[in-house]
Amino acid sequence: MKKVLLTFALIFTAHVALAQDAAFKKDIMKVIEINGSAAQMNLVKNQILGMIPEDKHAAFLVEFDATMPALYDKLAAVYAEVYTKEDVKAMIAFYESPVGKKINAKAGEVAEKSQAASMEWAQGLQGMMMKYMQ
Repeated sequence: MKKVLLTFALIFTAHVALAQDAAFKKDIMKVIEINGSAAQMNLVKNQILGMIPEDKHAAFLVEFDATMPALYDKLAAVYAEVYTKEDVKAMIAFYESPVGKKINAKAGEVAEKSQAASMEWAQGLQGMMMKYMQ
């Protein structure tokens, strides 16, 4: 009888842990969705599209979009390693606030402008590097 109770307790504990992990992953996925990651990925997608012949855009988009769930799963694993459940809940609360929503809405614009500023800086850096490499 003891073994049966112990087995039942272990199964119940495992089930509860898995349910908590599923809820934690769901919250992490929500953070990934609302923190601007999608806007940044759309920026990357659009840049890549510029390098692909137009007649192949549709096929590329299907394959690109099919890779996103695997990427988001990997990101979720990273978040789960780095952040606590309380951290993730706080992130959700922030991104659902007015400022968080504004950050999300402007993420693509900020990423695009930041990339342009970084490219300009890198061009200046290249000149400086050449000066010291000679």
